Amino acid sequence: NKYRINILRIKKQMVKYKRVMKMLNNTIGKNIRRVREINDMNQEEVAAQLNIRRQTLSAYETGRSVPNIYILLELASFFRVSIEDLTRNVKL
Repeated sequence: NKYRINILRIKKQMVKYKRVMKMLNNTIGKNIRRVREINDMNQEEVAAQLNIRRQTLSAYETGRSVPNIYILLELASFFRVSIEDLTRNVKL
């Protein structure tokens, strides 16, 4: 059936999309943690500077949540790095 084939194709695309998003979440989180540790700061200190909860920062670092563009801009400005540094999949 034509519709069944399309539904299966969409499901496969969704699985691939979720995998890519998970990888991106982990990349951003690892980069946030790395730049925080390079600056010898703990989560409490960074969270206080950005006016967010420590638990929120932890969620970003572990990939459970993704910071919005405004938080990314604040993080980049605070640590004096580019947004690309926070989002790309290479070590800083």
